Amino acid sequence: MAFVCSPPIWRRTMLFSLLLLAVAWIFVPSAPAADKITIYSGRSERLIKPVLDAFTASTGIQVELLSSGTTELVNRLKAEGERTSADLLITNDAGSLELARTAGLLRPLNMREIERAIPAQFRAPDNAWVGLSGRFWIVVYNTTMVKPDHVKSLLDLADPKWKDKIAIPNSGSEYLQAGVSVIRATHGEEKTKQFLQGLKTNADGQVYQKSSQIVDAVAKGQVALGIVNHYYVYRHLATQPTAPIAVLMPDQQEGGMGAIMNVAGVGIVKSTKHLDSAKLLVEFLVAQAGQKLFADLDKEYPLHADVKADPALVDRKSFRAALVPLTKLAELREPTLTLIEQVGLR
Repeated sequence: MAFVCSPPIWRRTMLFSLLLLAVAWIFVPSAPAADKITIYSGRSERLIKPVLDAFTASTGIQVELLSSGTTELVNRLKAEGERTSADLLITNDAGSLELARTAGLLRPLNMREIERAIPAQFRAPDNAWVGLSGRFWIVVYNTTMVKPDHVKSLLDLADPKWKDKIAIPNSGSEYLQAGVSVIRATHGEEKTKQFLQGLKTNADGQVYQKSSQIVDAVAKGQVALGIVNHYYVYRHLATQPTAPIAVLMPDQQEGGMGAIMNVAGVGIVKSTKHLDSAKLLVEFLVAQAGQKLFADLDKEYPLHADVKADPALVDRKSFRAALVPLTKLAELREPTLTLIEQVGLR
């Protein structure tokens, strides 16, 4: 795969500004009901704020962003109840949104804009949460150390031949928890436990809090392989196009479970005092203009069928996704956490 060097910083800044102006021009809102809304966000501020800035430029509605860990935010919403100042919840993980929905924290939505834009498998049955962008749990490999046919499945990383050659997320990672949940649902408890034990042995000290650190370790040749969400690889390559790393989409072999998919998503808090403005933001995020921002800025897969992913990404039509429904990630989480604790992943 060939990668083109990024344009100079001044040019990228100018292009980004033009993109925001174009989005603001394309999205013509109805009259807002409030000048300000508050979002509890489990996403990194640098990833979500440019999209929210485009919304403000389009509508005039100011956005107050409170960023923290998703679990902390869901617990905070539970504690605050109807006293919360939050209007919306944004997370990196469908399981967390489903937990918030089943706890009665989110408002079901009857919006044609959602149903036209986002396929049913990427949202709650009552639209209390809606997926915004797709991410796949993939293997990043150092192209000078590994050939792509050396690994077929995520489960292969438990093989003793990869001892001291892999890097993994820590046990608190929502990505790890969701990924292991899908593996449990597909392969069962015992096989998943063996996989986790092999990962623990093979990674040893190469356990990281941030996925960007995993990609960096692979790029530097400190390890040969790592497990991350796909977009961390493409963001690294956007700034360091000669880095010797590439994406391997696992579990595509005959009988394989398919690549593990999750979504970032949004839900409107049940007790919002600014429902019309909150709906307007959801409408903006699922529309083509908002979806294009996620694709272009964050290197994620858009969920809107008419929006194309960044051409650097593996073509979505070229690989299969695992079949475990996103709505099951919530009920799978607790037994998965118990299993991770039993194995002793740190």
